[in-house]
Amino acid sequence: MKISSVEVSVFTYPTRRVSDSAGHSHPGEESQAKMAMLTITTDEGDCGYSFAPPEVVRPHVVNAFFRKVLIGQNPFDRERLWQDLVHWQRGSAHQLTERALSFVEQALWDLIGRKLKMPVHKLLGGFREKVPAYGSTMCGDELKGGLSTPDEFGQFAEKLVARGYQAIKLHTWMPPVAFAPDPKMDIKACAAVREAVGPDIELMLDGYHWYSRSQALTIGKALEKLNFAWFEEPMEEESMASYAWLAENLSIDVIGPESLGGKHHSRADWVKAGACDILRAGANGVGGISPCMKVASLAEAFGMDCEVHGNGAASLAVVGAIRNCRWYERGLLHPFLEYDEPAAYLNSIVDPMDEQGFVHLSDRPGLGEDINFDYIETHTVSHD
Repeated sequence: MKISSVEVSVFTYPTRRVSDSAGHSHPGEESQAKMAMLTITTDEGDCGYSFAPPEVVRPHVVNAFFRKVLIGQNPFDRERLWQDLVHWQRGSAHQLTERALSFVEQALWDLIGRKLKMPVHKLLGGFREKVPAYGSTMCGDELKGGLSTPDEFGQFAEKLVARGYQAIKLHTWMPPVAFAPDPKMDIKACAAVREAVGPDIELMLDGYHWYSRSQALTIGKALEKLNFAWFEEPMEEESMASYAWLAENLSIDVIGPESLGGKHHSRADWVKAGACDILRAGANGVGGISPCMKVASLAEAFGMDCEVHGNGAASLAVVGAIRNCRWYERGLLHPFLEYDEPAAYLNSIVDPMDEQGFVHLSDRPGLGEDINFDYIETHTVSHD
């Protein structure tokens, strides 16, 4: 079996999510967005698929890296192919990003799973059949009735608990919101949510990413009093020393790094430096499913949990395969949006949740995405 083609189709689909000037998602009027589907095909007719924003996989990336490395190769040599792509990042990391690496590596895993008629989470180890989800909110906003006040965060948290969530993670206000960043407002929102849901629901905070040490410490001390489970990315993650200092001065768990590059290598440095209590990695952010599994194994070796960042098929596959992860991140959630409604290019969502707050791992082969190929073909605007 050899890889015979690597193709990208860009298509449009309707969405009510809009991005502000800083890139944070909020509800908005329905508009047309674009998505790219990568298809890897073998000479035996087997295919694997993955999805990413079109800017992740510009034609130069596909031609200069994906096709150069993959065409004519056995897709089951996935680790070697991934390592070959990593080699090309030297001097080209601004083009062949971690997200682009993940895009192609996920499609390889999907192809292998579809070929073997097995879910990827089983191929990775198959630790569990279901996992509790935490509701991960969108960032705070200035939409009346949305997430514009601490009380609105509390009201939404009550609805999430009624839906079945056993835990909630807040993303509080960030620029361009007029009053953000504001540690006092973050603390007020956290206090309102704790009061609304009571003592038994686990809570987490992912706040503004560029607070100073003193601001992060002030928020962290307040979270300790509110019995929050973890504190995520309140400072620049490039400053590992700042996180080591914060973890040393707080009893609440510090989790990270989330957005820092460097794959499993940088996470090893964080463990050695004592910069976190819980490791953080997402399949999309660290270059794929395989490096995310490497991070999880690294954490396990040091007796640490590894909480997988982000929702979606790839992250869910990792969560289903490892022991040292307590939660699946389900979101981003907002009072004005319906998470359980699938995007137009999918026939169903990959992570349906039951009334007890558990997401069940799919038994569909590959990554488990129920793709609406007819919709994609009809709405394709470019094909490489």
